[in-house]
Amino acid sequence: MHYLTISFTHKNTDIAIREKLSLSNEEKRSLFQERLNNFEHTNESIVLSTCNRVEILLSVTNCESTTSHIFLELSKISGVPRDELENRGDIYEDNSAIHHLFSVISSLDSLVVGETQIVGQLKDAYKFAFEKGFCDQKLSRAMHYAFKCAASVRSNTDISKSSISISSVAVAKAKEVFGNLGGYTALVIGAGEMGRLASKHLIANGVNVIILNRGMERAEKLADELGEMASVAPYSKLQEYVNRYKLLFSATGAPKTIIHKDMIEVKEFDRYWFDIAIPRDIESIDMKNLNIYAVDDLKEVVSKNIAQREEQAKIAYSIISKATMEFFKWLQTLCIDPIIKEMRSKAENCSTHEINRAIKKGYIDESQREEIMKIIHHAFNGFLHTPTIKLKQIAEKPESDVIVQAVQYIFDINEDQAKKLNMYKCEYQMENNMMENK
Repeated sequence: MHYLTISFTHKNTDIAIREKLSLSNEEKRSLFQERLNNFEHTNESIVLSTCNRVEILLSVTNCESTTSHIFLELSKISGVPRDELENRGDIYEDNSAIHHLFSVISSLDSLVVGETQIVGQLKDAYKFAFEKGFCDQKLSRAMHYAFKCAASVRSNTDISKSSISISSVAVAKAKEVFGNLGGYTALVIGAGEMGRLASKHLIANGVNVIILNRGMERAEKLADELGEMASVAPYSKLQEYVNRYKLLFSATGAPKTIIHKDMIEVKEFDRYWFDIAIPRDIESIDMKNLNIYAVDDLKEVVSKNIAQREEQAKIAYSIISKATMEFFKWLQTLCIDPIIKEMRSKAENCSTHEINRAIKKGYIDESQREEIMKIIHHAFNGFLHTPTIKLKQIAEKPESDVIVQAVQYIFDINEDQAKKLNMYKCEYQMENNMMENK
């Protein structure tokens, strides 16, 4: 079994291609993962699709063949030529794949280093794959350890001390343009997480916010959460409102652009629009006094963020490297056959020790050793038969790892395992188990 990741990010793929690769639509993502998992060399898959990246994480039996298959299927579903995908995508295998996953979830590979949204995004991607049956034990192991690694980076560095996101960077850019945002009014289109964060940062800078969202109820709920500086407007009045205000932040999950050139009127005042959605919400428009910033246009502000966090990133990478080594070392301890062998060896050693002691004390004669050994051998074989069968039956199930570690602890196969019994956890599965037990 191998771990394999193919990665398209702001580092290797421009925004136009990332839009085509976007798999934020669940139906489209489900279809793509079905095609991946139906391939003969694929065991499991998880797909993460955000404004800055598409990550395809798999458990496979053959990396080369599966990589070729992924590019083929991704080309079919996105319309991007296969050779262009092959030239752009970064490929990671085994140790590198896990190290990359840990770097991504710890936000070191993000456009905004230290942003906190990525953990939730990966949690959602894992939840989607697990519930749809696209992933099971092998990727669950990697994800559980990834969440643990991200928590370690957060608690041992200051890299996420100030909560930063694409939304906050967009607001910072607006502040850079205007100098002082106090007293302005901004349109925020979209009431999801990105829209919520943009609204929150705008209000913190003294901006009144008008939220437009296809679902009015969700917009009203967000406005109530944000307080008196937030209000809502009907989505049906989008065209009217985009021509009224200088500031606009758009972060919907729409599959296509929602603001088109024919909706826009020429104005004498300068307008600054921030499109932080992938695919983009705003059509490419060349118009007097209209300035449109997409995600990739915010890199200047982002570079300052990277410089400020460089020292903390070094510490974080050392944590990630150590976690990667620990993960593969831990995997080796979970192999069932050596554990069964060790259990039988302990039983045999114990039997031999007791027979030697009995002969030494004169309870049995030396000539009886071989016959007694046969009897005891059959006895402990019979005793261990059911545990052996049970261990082999659960070997490929997600819950096997905790059970195996418990067996290791009980039989004293590895004294370090006692410390690890509670390390293998995932918020999603814990929540899921609690719901099932209600």
